[in-house]
Amino acid sequence: MHDATIAERGEDAGSAPAWGAVVSMSLGVFGLVGAEFLPASLLTPIAAELGVTEGMAGQAVTATAAVALITSLSITAVTRKLDRRLVLLGFSILLILSNLLVAIAPNLPLLLAGRILLGIALGGFWTLSAATMMRLVPERYVPRALSILFSGVSAATIFAAPVGSYLGAVAGWRTVFVAAAGLGVLALAVQFATLPGLPPRGQSRFGTLIEVLSRRAVGLAMAAILLVFVGHFAFFTYIRPFLETVTGVGVAGISAILLAFGIANLFGNYLGAFLLERSMRLTLAIMPLTMGTLALSLSALGGNVAADAAMVALWGLAFGAVPVAWSTWITRAVPDEAESAGGLFVAAINLAIATGAAAGGLIFDISGVATVFLASGAVLVIAAVAIMAGVETRAVPKAA
Repeated sequence: MHDATIAERGEDAGSAPAWGAVVSMSLGVFGLVGAEFLPASLLTPIAAELGVTEGMAGQAVTATAAVALITSLSITAVTRKLDRRLVLLGFSILLILSNLLVAIAPNLPLLLAGRILLGIALGGFWTLSAATMMRLVPERYVPRALSILFSGVSAATIFAAPVGSYLGAVAGWRTVFVAAAGLGVLALAVQFATLPGLPPRGQSRFGTLIEVLSRRAVGLAMAAILLVFVGHFAFFTYIRPFLETVTGVGVAGISAILLAFGIANLFGNYLGAFLLERSMRLTLAIMPLTMGTLALSLSALGGNVAADAAMVALWGLAFGAVPVAWSTWITRAVPDEAESAGGLFVAAINLAIATGAAAGGLIFDISGVATVFLASGAVLVIAAVAIMAGVETRAVPKAA
């Protein structure tokens, strides 16, 4: 099965990697993730104009994440007979429509409807992304292609909030979403020009998710993924109160440290591709071990601005390699059902976002932010040990 899959990749990717198509996917990621982050920087003016509280306006983020989770588990089955090129182009069209609907929304329900469209596009795009990369380039180039794809996430993390906030102050929040729709049009045009036909593969039925998850090594890997992302989001959700109360920096210092995190995260995407060429198992394990060590160090020793900033940046570098490494794991360990495994991966991340933030908040209220970082570090170290002990890095056999 694995050899056959590799041969089929060659047919899809042709004699040379389709780097133009890979870049078009990265543009799509930049547009999707940028749109996902925009409400955070525009919440106050959105709430004021629509006549709702900021908490109610914040449900725009919740709606997107919830729909993305549902979509990640269902999109491969719903679209199982469609050419993946058409499906991916459809997600870019949904991105454009979502931003335009938000830009003209006269009330909160219509704004939420726009964000629901974004959730469908976001969850679906991520679910198909790893499987698409393994069909656009030969196997040896997959880590590099994924690092390019995830650089779109890092770029959106760096630019979306500050640019959105600035443009919103100058021209109004609706103009920001019109500009985001324009970016979606650019991504759609480049994808239309570069994406080859990608006929559907695999069983892609609802039962396929259960079958893939029942493979022992896949179940262990998904548990490890959940631990890694829970540890990360428990840390990252409460980074600002840590920097304010423990490190003792103001808004300008926090912005500078988070900018450094984002830039380091971008370089981490390419570090992941470099390390994967040496050892997948070590790459999967060493990143959460590094992050866990940093969280424990910040919890115990935090308070020096330069040292804390350096550790947060190093965290960004390590975390940048994580999605590249796990997406590559999917293409190599579950080549026969990469789309279904991708859906499980996206679902695990969305569950981890909710779990990490919720558990972190509970710990924060009980014993403070330093304890949140202590718990985060412990979870990440446990994840690293679990990866070294139990995660398969070869093709995972089908369940009997």
